[in-house]
Amino acid sequence: MQIHDYIVIGSGCTGAMAAQTLVEAGVKVLMLDVAIDDNKYKSIFPDKNFVDIREQEKDQSAYLLGEKFEGIQTEGIQAGDAKTGAQLTPSRKHLIEKVAELLPIYSNSFFPMESLAYGGLGSGWGVGCCQFSKAEIEKVGLNYDEMLKGYQWVGDRIGISGELNDIAPYTLGQLENYQPALKTDANAQTLFKAYENKKYKLNENGFFMGRTSLAVITKEFNGRKPYHYQDTDFYSDKNESAYRPWITIERLKKKSLFQLQNNAFVSSFSENENEVEIHYYDLSSKEKKTVHAKKVIFASGPLGTARVVLRSFNAYEQQLPLLCNPYTYIPCVQWRMLGKELEKERSGFSQLSLFHDPNKNNFDVAMASIYSYRSLMLFKIVMESPLNFYDSRIIMNYLMPAFTIMGIHHPESYSDGKYLQLQKNANTLTNDKLYAEYKLRTEEKIRIKEREKKYIKAMRSLGCFAIKQIDPGMGASIHYAGTLPFNNKGKPFTLAHNGRLNGAKNVFVADGSGFSYLPAKGLTFSLMANAHNVAKNVLKNA
Repeated sequence: MQIHDYIVIGSGCTGAMAAQTLVEAGVKVLMLDVAIDDNKYKSIFPDKNFVDIREQEKDQSAYLLGEKFEGIQTEGIQAGDAKTGAQLTPSRKHLIEKVAELLPIYSNSFFPMESLAYGGLGSGWGVGCCQFSKAEIEKVGLNYDEMLKGYQWVGDRIGISGELNDIAPYTLGQLENYQPALKTDANAQTLFKAYENKKYKLNENGFFMGRTSLAVITKEFNGRKPYHYQDTDFYSDKNESAYRPWITIERLKKKSLFQLQNNAFVSSFSENENEVEIHYYDLSSKEKKTVHAKKVIFASGPLGTARVVLRSFNAYEQQLPLLCNPYTYIPCVQWRMLGKELEKERSGFSQLSLFHDPNKNNFDVAMASIYSYRSLMLFKIVMESPLNFYDSRIIMNYLMPAFTIMGIHHPESYSDGKYLQLQKNANTLTNDKLYAEYKLRTEEKIRIKEREKKYIKAMRSLGCFAIKQIDPGMGASIHYAGTLPFNNKGKPFTLAHNGRLNGAKNVFVADGSGFSYLPAKGLTFSLMANAHNVAKNVLKNA
């Protein structure tokens, strides 16, 4: 019987970082994941600018809409009924393939997005990078000095672009070796110029704006090409300028110390004194299999890891806490851009970020990511119009250069009414189904609405007018955490601060399951820094 030294479960951002840290330390790593890849559109999507594709390519509908029109939302087509994942393009649809079958969840109040893809949700990550402040890190339950080191390690691995500006304390923090920020388009430039003219009043009210820090390279980096401004970011990763975790996995696969076992759907684990047994379904052969390891690191995401832990301890009906950033997106029109011609070369990623820090202490901060709109195409936003399709198309075409989409994330803490349970269900592969409840208290709802009013007022002062507020429901932020919170007293269903699962000896968790508070800032950079630190702790524990 083979006993592996280290097994990492999950190929997403946290799994990739943990595996890289282990391999760089000279140890052997087996990674288990379903790892569904896009084998249809990746090879046929042209390496061209979006405008050239629209003007020149005859078969563009095959990859812009999908061969089976899977890029067109067929459910929830009433205005204001957009659901989590509704904006996925055909080449990103594999992110949610088999999820309904293998990761069933039912709820009337929580609608998350999970993934079994190669690279996990990181293959569709918006690549925004933020650092948590000292106060945020400590409330999350992590060590500030260790997180600073982790941020730098991850930044040096994946490549981050940004600039010293008004929002640098919320994004770059103390990061070194970053690359120049991406160029902003005319829409963002016009908006930012208005901000500079009124910044002192806005700063007085706690609002700070600047170019978004992104995991996108603007100079050649480790064999990856600099960003080309093709505006195909929602469809293709051909140049690897935007970081995706599969980029790391592909490089690790070339090393003798690393092995990826795909089609492996992990269901549970058991542990004795010297080893951990991992039980998984081989989805290619339909067999249930077992592998053995001295140390195991789960990086399956807070929901996926929660399932496996509850199942492994036969803890059905056990409630686990849950955190998810409340999220609203607000289409706005910037009147100065009405009817203007769109530039050909531009980015589909977040152009600007607007932080609200009324206490000016980098805590309890809200964050808005600001996007221009083009490459997702008009038909997606027309569905949110109260007018008929024919009239909306004409009006939206004129408005598109002026569209500014503001997505607001709010910080989140534990409260009653936010929890998970694993319940038995004979109709699923694992004979269970996850139940979720996520209800905000009245005072939380009031606080969120008041903050969003302030955002709308701030944008209006910059000549950018909100035309609608869209609440896609809890779960739409795709920021989840806190299902196995950090606890230094060994309480069951919690994590020690080094990432070890309390009640287990050789099982560690590298995803956001331990985070006991969820800042509104983009989460992924912090998740990766923590995953690197957990892997280091596992090596020390050995």
